Amino acid sequence: MSALSQSTLLAVPLAPLAGAVIAGFFGKTIGRRGAHVVTILGVLISFILSALTLRDVIDGARFNATIYEWMVLGGLKMEVGFLVDGLTAMMMVVVTFVSLMVHIYTIGYMEEDPGYQRFFSYISLFTFSMLMLVMSNNFLQLFFGWEAVGLVSYLLIGFWFKKPTAIFANMKAFLVNRVGDFGFILGIGLIAAYAGTLNYAETFAKAGEYSQLTMPGSDWPLITVTCICLFIGAMGKSAQFPLHVWLPDSMEGPTPISALIHAATMVTAGIFMVARMSPLYELSDTALNLILIVGAITALFMGFLGIIQNDIKRVVAYSTLSQLGYMTMALGASAYSVAVFHLMTHAFFKALLFLAAGSVIIGMHHDQDIRNMGGLRKYMPITWITSLLGSLALIGTPLFSGFYSKDSIILALHASTLPAASWAYAAAVIGVFVTAFYSFRMYFLVFHGKEHFHHKPFPGEHDHHDDHGDGHAHTPHESPWVVTAPLLLLAIPSVVIGFMTIQPMLFGEFFKDAIVVDAAKHPAMASLMEHFHGAAAMALHGLQTLPFWLALGGVVLAYVFYMVVPAVPAAIARALAPLVKLMENKYYMDWINEHIFAAGARLLGRGLWKGGDVAVIDGAIINGSARVVGWVASLVRLFQTGYIYHYALVMLLGIFALMTWFVWLAR
Repeated sequence: MSALSQSTLLAVPLAPLAGAVIAGFFGKTIGRRGAHVVTILGVLISFILSALTLRDVIDGARFNATIYEWMVLGGLKMEVGFLVDGLTAMMMVVVTFVSLMVHIYTIGYMEEDPGYQRFFSYISLFTFSMLMLVMSNNFLQLFFGWEAVGLVSYLLIGFWFKKPTAIFANMKAFLVNRVGDFGFILGIGLIAAYAGTLNYAETFAKAGEYSQLTMPGSDWPLITVTCICLFIGAMGKSAQFPLHVWLPDSMEGPTPISALIHAATMVTAGIFMVARMSPLYELSDTALNLILIVGAITALFMGFLGIIQNDIKRVVAYSTLSQLGYMTMALGASAYSVAVFHLMTHAFFKALLFLAAGSVIIGMHHDQDIRNMGGLRKYMPITWITSLLGSLALIGTPLFSGFYSKDSIILALHASTLPAASWAYAAAVIGVFVTAFYSFRMYFLVFHGKEHFHHKPFPGEHDHHDDHGDGHAHTPHESPWVVTAPLLLLAIPSVVIGFMTIQPMLFGEFFKDAIVVDAAKHPAMASLMEHFHGAAAMALHGLQTLPFWLALGGVVLAYVFYMVVPAVPAAIARALAPLVKLMENKYYMDWINEHIFAAGARLLGRGLWKGGDVAVIDGAIINGSARVVGWVASLVRLFQTGYIYHYALVMLLGIFALMTWFVWLAR
């Protein structure tokens, strides 16, 4: 068994950081080519080292040590340290592989953008931040990585900073994530206060005694409060209802970051964190039930919103929200390894779908409305076939990667004994039909049917004609190889990774020391193992199950509605106008946030400013004390005339008063 080298592990996050620093600070010097070469090289080194680390971890190697001790406060150590086991190694490979594909893709997608070097610097910095998060062995470093990915996502969503919608979107993402992070830091604070450590292993070792404590002044179990606080952090980062509102708007950023941040890595940080904290969550059924309910609401109701979207990126964004809901439900059922398995398969096919959407946007001269597309299959064959493979994986087609992870989630929910599991199971099953319907609605409208782009000007063409002539401007084209090569490379794991890895990841010992499950209280994983007879047998059995027929029904209905009788969905939309309006307004969550929470915060802020700052601090304390001093001075100055005879008179009167006082006392 080979040992993991500390210097090798350090190189994994530092290589992308070096690329980010060089491209960021010396971008003008090294030029556009230099910026993409140095950042791609950094991420490539990181990916190769991550793959080698994964190989060693499969052979049994582990690493858990402090790299740098920052400070010690009493018995509390604050340090940088790495914990590398099956969970970490898998995340390292997923993050670096998807990031590498996005870096290559960006060469083509951002080719004409003036912020080319800045963009490469940001995405490399994001890769560094995410690696620090997943490799951490303590809560301090976890929080550093957590906030760093939030900061870089803010910079990337608002990358086109002259675009008002992008600025609004990145501020919205920033504020919503602060709400989640407030809960997250409270959870970490409770652990630091009552467990007396920030180290994972030490915290988990004390979990038994920690679970016996209650919150001071109440009978609430401390472990439940801590787990819920940590999960609030996950709700913000992993876009769970009601903190999901930032993710669809984040599509205002360039497409490569939609794939990197909002499909494969940043939004899965919350899922990873809860899986890593499994020894704590196993001790609180209340927290697990809350996780099931939140995940079910997100999976089902965000899927419904995907049906009415017409922006190609927003359809995929709502799909991401729905799939994150599936992962969250798996966490609630104590099927942590299934949640992480779906995280991995989803990373590949969702990154593929986002990058394919970007390829379509390039081919359509930056038109993102799927109603203006149609028939692109013959113009963009590589984008078409990879989109089809990604869509089949997303809806859970047997043998595709998404089938193994999504079906395992549904089976785990069915086997769970928690009270909220039956509601979550129903939401997951209905969600299968909804996912298939909106995914293939988009697929058919984009790649099949009539060509709707001949008579509509592309964005930016309203005032001028294309240099190559009007006819050429309205003919879509396949994207360059730097765009299509990542699509082909992502399509491979989107098809085969589930078949190859389900046995070791769910039923082998890959996660044996990373994830803890109390099989007696939470039998979902034991039930899955009992019914698993191999990947091929699972796929064959999958053809006979309800989820398969629901997915098939969704695909067929999408074809009939949008290819055969397009008048029907229009008629249904008219008949259900109030419901459609509710969905177009995203359940009025944005309205509630803006007109109730934001307005309330504004009123509170104004009240504190006017009442506290202006009236009390400025008015009473500062200006009031100045007025008192002025009033006292105005009285005192009456006695300061400058005439000697006035002072002599006062002295005589004083002596007389004192003598009178002494005589009175003597009596």
